Amino acid sequence: MKDLTNTPWWAPDRHADRRPALIQRGRIKAAARAWFEARGFTEVECGALAVSPGNEAHLHAFATEAVETGGARRPLYLHTSPEFAAKKLLAAGETRIFDFARVFRNRERGALHAPEFTMLEWYRANEPCDAVIADGLALLRLAADTTGAQAFAFRDRVCDPRAAPERLTLADAFTWHAGIDLLATLSERGAGDRDMLATKARRGGIEVAGDDTWSDIFSKILVARVEPQLGLERPTVLCEYPRSEAALARAAPHDPRVAERFELYVCGVELANGFGELTDAFEQRARFEAEMDEKQRVYGERYPIDEDFLAALSRMPPASGVALGFDRLVMLATGARRVDDVLWTPAP
Repeated sequence: MKDLTNTPWWAPDRHADRRPALIQRGRIKAAARAWFEARGFTEVECGALAVSPGNEAHLHAFATEAVETGGARRPLYLHTSPEFAAKKLLAAGETRIFDFARVFRNRERGALHAPEFTMLEWYRANEPCDAVIADGLALLRLAADTTGAQAFAFRDRVCDPRAAPERLTLADAFTWHAGIDLLATLSERGAGDRDMLATKARRGGIEVAGDDTWSDIFSKILVARVEPQLGLERPTVLCEYPRSEAALARAAPHDPRVAERFELYVCGVELANGFGELTDAFEQRARFEAEMDEKQRVYGERYPIDEDFLAALSRMPPASGVALGFDRLVMLATGARRVDDVLWTPAP
């Protein structure tokens, strides 16, 4: 077979090679749209321009500016997620919504990342996390049924998307796959003991830098020891993240150290990220400010806080929501090797 890796995506030979997966992409999208509509969801289209692109320390945006008719200029950003706008729609009275949103993230490019991609995001007002977890698992099966895939594969890992999922807390995952008692490094309110986690990580062969924070060390262990073991043979629902790793999720009622955040893994690939949504504007502001302080420390910049979003939280009902990487789902369901292979026009 001819190697077309270095051929432009628009070259006829390469396009012909990519086209079957692109056609399947459209079929999966149509099937997912019908699935949501059959369950009373309304499709929305959140605008891409935002006052704030999101306030997580390690999330990077594309900046632009609006030029008013009088020549005045004001900074804007391309959104990294439709989350802020979608939650404003919940505050406005919508109860079940979904969006195939084009989103933009800087500093991201690789087999599983693209600077411009499609995020399938949906919300259920007044419904628990278990409801949106079930949605995500149903979409896995739907994608497999649409393409006829018997299994999903990525590199040397295989997963049956129709199999009953593994449900695993972060604490259990760290114990089983890294030999680390994660909860022992958290205070009663969820603050991390950096030195304790650093000691445990080094004992497990994880390199820790002198300026690594608790969060940095947590991420290193997760990526090196835990994620490669998730979603093998069957999907994994990884839940109960430490509160410091869930800036937009409410605290779990049974343990204030952890939050109602989950991620869905298939073949070691993070496919979806979901929350029991935080609706306390005071707490949300404090978390955003802490995240931006960390961004300033690490990257020398910070993003503004969307005051309109915080105002909407006071009127937003309890809700659960999920952001699913649609391109990754298509990649797994079609057997593609990179997300660029399932994008009609990959970013330059």
